Amino acid sequence: MSEMVVYEVDKPVAARSAGPPGGAEHRVRRVHAAPAAPGSHTTAGPRTLCGKDTFAMETAHWTPSDDPGARWYPEEYAPLVCTDCDAVMEG
Repeated sequence: MSEMVVYEVDKPVAARSAGPPGGAEHRVRRVHAAPAAPGSHTTAGPRTLCGKDTFAMETAHWTPSDDPGARWYPEEYAPLVCTDCDAVMEG
């Protein structure tokens, strides 16, 4: 898979749990797929498959399992998957 999972996140909010002082957490708003940047396997290209800018998105540190039936995104984010990206990935 030359595409990767990227997260569209809300602006950082103060972390409520234990962590470094002044730390912030990002809430995932939408899960997208983006092609890898040319010459890279770890950096997303400039646009998602649905055309959104990836500049402010976070790259997921997740890869699909070796199971041929596995989805392209982490299952816990299923309700947040971009339907346009999903249609391209499943198409």
